[in-house]
Amino acid sequence: MNGSMASQRIKEAIRMAVYKDKKRGTWYASVMYKDWTGKQCRKLKRGFATKKEAQEWENHFTYREASNLDMTFGDFVKVYEKDMRPKLKEYTWLSKEHVIQTKLLPYFENKKMSEITSRDITQWQNEMLTKKSKSGKGYASTYLKTLQSQLSCIFNHAVRLYELSGNPVQKAGPLGEHDSSEMQFWTKEEYLQFIPTLADKPYSYLAFELLYWCGMRMGELRALTPEDFDFEKKTISITKSYQKIKGRDVVTVPKTKRSIRTIVMPEQVAVEMKDFLDSIYGLKSTERIFTFSKSYLHHEMDRGAKASGVKRIRVHDLRHSHVSLLINMGFTALAIGNRVGHESEKITYRYAHLFPSVQDDMAQALDEEWKEGFDVTDDEKKQSEKKNIFRLIS
Repeated sequence: MNGSMASQRIKEAIRMAVYKDKKRGTWYASVMYKDWTGKQCRKLKRGFATKKEAQEWENHFTYREASNLDMTFGDFVKVYEKDMRPKLKEYTWLSKEHVIQTKLLPYFENKKMSEITSRDITQWQNEMLTKKSKSGKGYASTYLKTLQSQLSCIFNHAVRLYELSGNPVQKAGPLGEHDSSEMQFWTKEEYLQFIPTLADKPYSYLAFELLYWCGMRMGELRALTPEDFDFEKKTISITKSYQKIKGRDVVTVPKTKRSIRTIVMPEQVAVEMKDFLDSIYGLKSTERIFTFSKSYLHHEMDRGAKASGVKRIRVHDLRHSHVSLLINMGFTALAIGNRVGHESEKITYRYAHLFPSVQDDMAQALDEEWKEGFDVTDDEKKQSEKKNIFRLIS
């Protein structure tokens, strides 16, 4: 949509005016507009120190309600929030909002959506590559990829619903690529060296047992209640996830539909867990078992790693460790995906570097097939055909 068409659309859809409030000595703006349903609405905003400030607010409001892509990125973010926030879990939106407020708005807030180019995106990418985390290190490639993904989501929304001609983020190319070297995990031997150091604290011990041997997410662990366990079948039902949001306990459905699943526990873990729950006096079937904070688990990871001498990994890396163990045991990506709540394609992509023997196994199997194809008879004709093929491929 070009500028003249946008201006005409605004004039047809909206009536606006700025007035002086003589009693208060300030300015106010009055806007009549039709919302997306066609309903006639009025918006009044008071308290501007100058006429110019009132007009600027009026223009921003106008562009938002007319869905005109001559509006600034900052104004379109408000449109994006209005459209998307009701559809998302609170925790998910707050994560998006943090990225938008701290990494996107400082660079694009006052640029017009229709004028942001792939060159602008490239300059922002270069800026992100120079940034340092609190530890003084550059941003991890996975985090950079998250930042770019959020920026791209906003422009995709503008393309799909608000007639933006294209997404400049896609033209600029990737910022962060998935780097398998960033994914750390413990071998079974390392975990078995670590876990005895937490035996003095049953809650910590059982939390890490479930995280390692069952591969669940931390939010899924913290949402568990006694009724989620079936000790006859040795299963755990994963139907919810827990987060602490602005001081509130929030329990929601899991991350994705595939995350709703049933996990079969190793027998010894099931025995440990049953004994543990039986020892907790007065715990109701619907009460959360693991009520500690994220920081508590991080502290326990620090304590156990130091005491055992194994390398320190993230708590979430226990999930990677579980997947790694299953890969080494020979299970398929499909089976592993069903257990941990991922699509098999994602398992194959994210953990490809943990399948070290797959190519060798394939080559060996193909070699056997090749040999079997020729080793069917010793008659003179077959041997002659075999020699001819060797000459052709040598």
